[in-house]
Amino acid sequence: SDPKLTDLVARLDGSIEFEGRRVLYNWLGATRLDWRGQGQFRALTEEQEVWAVAQGYDEVVVKTKNRYYGMRGTLDSLQFDVVKLEPASDVLESKVYLSKRLGPNVLDAHRGRRQVTRA
Repeated sequence: SDPKLTDLVARLDGSIEFEGRRVLYNWLGATRLDWRGQGQFRALTEEQEVWAVAQGYDEVVVKTKNRYYGMRGTLDSLQFDVVKLEPASDVLESKVYLSKRLGPNVLDAHRGRRQVTRA
């Protein structure tokens, strides 16, 4: 019944499987320039994934613009996959949808990274 949600599902039709699955759509935000490089965005994203798994979500979907190279690179390092490109007349304004499937393997990867960081 939410028009924005209905529009999002229509845009992702054929790119994301919704039937019988719980999909979390989240605009992750950004990190202030002077706080970048400290791992805060990664930590926040990992905590979001822990929460989403605990709530029974199967996948997280995010959207950014093509011009945000840093965000695209960060999402790549967090193992989000591009699932759809929505072209715009200005290629830099094109929207990029990315997805990450969730499950125990995601949480295991978090634990492994934390052990390496603490060592």
